[in-house]
Amino acid sequence: MQAWQLTTHGIPAKALAMRELPDPVPKPGQVLIRSEAFGLNYADVMAVKGLYREAPPVPCVLGYEVVGRVERCGAAVPAGLLGKRVLAFTRFGGYAELACTDHRAVAEIPEDLEAGRALAMATQGATAWYMAMDAVRVKQGDRVLVHSAAGGVGQLLVQIALRQGCEVFAVAGGAEKRAYLKELGAQHVIDRKAGDYAGEVATLLGNECLDVSFNAVGGTTFKRDLSLLGPGGRLVLFGGAERGKGGAFGDLRFAWNMGFVVPIFLMMRSKSLIGVNMLRLSDRKPQLVAEAMHGALAAMAAGGLRPRVHPLLPADQLPQAMDLLGSGKSIGKVGVRWG
Repeated sequence: MQAWQLTTHGIPAKALAMRELPDPVPKPGQVLIRSEAFGLNYADVMAVKGLYREAPPVPCVLGYEVVGRVERCGAAVPAGLLGKRVLAFTRFGGYAELACTDHRAVAEIPEDLEAGRALAMATQGATAWYMAMDAVRVKQGDRVLVHSAAGGVGQLLVQIALRQGCEVFAVAGGAEKRAYLKELGAQHVIDRKAGDYAGEVATLLGNECLDVSFNAVGGTTFKRDLSLLGPGGRLVLFGGAERGKGGAFGDLRFAWNMGFVVPIFLMMRSKSLIGVNMLRLSDRKPQLVAEAMHGALAAMAAGGLRPRVHPLLPADQLPQAMDLLGSGKSIGKVGVRWG
């Protein structure tokens, strides 16, 4: 099979190489999927830079999600999956023509569902659904801050929060992204590049406080968000995009900017800090992650989620797709297609 391997760390054009690799064989409980397309996530950008601890050692095949058809089933896989078109999580290995994964991480999808829209409901859709409908359960009247609000997870968090009757404070950079968020219905759209987003949020809140912050940035934004939360407020940390900008001392600077949390102060102020790592959840609770993906797919089918998808690039342009995602200029889901 053809697959993109991460061979070293650095810029995508030099770190990634297309290679011929042996076809994988499904183990008991696994299915083998012939991929028609696979998605990119920001964790992949960090992995290429050498900043993602969960990534396997090089050389390796990255990738968390594929759309394709089940070509072979291992022992103990429920009957009926063979030949089905599916959306599937992959614990790495998705950047290939063939990928094996746990049958519990698979959802059958309609033949006419666009691959890009389906991919948006895998890692990013499941992450958004789990955070907003399980880990936190946003509800009517909640004041919700969403960082990177025009990204793959952010756009879905905004839509879920609006669907639940929340007041949304959406942070994004660039006129096109802000226009998109206004089109979605976000009540407050804040330009990340214009200055102090936290000061603007505080002004908009007046005498009120945030109920929830969904933060994929970390670093300097962490303490600011924590200060904006009121009693009962929850800060959900699910990324560290600011870490990728630190240069040689990036990790130290990132940790310093995050600061230290004293649990007793969280208790005294009745605030909660929730960390979300879907890879870890999938290792220990695969059914929970599968349920989140099914929830996101069902919401999309019902018209409650409308993911924006960048046109899929051909598979031989994976480095360009990675550059696009890492540039911060893309809106919504980025993926590539085979053939």
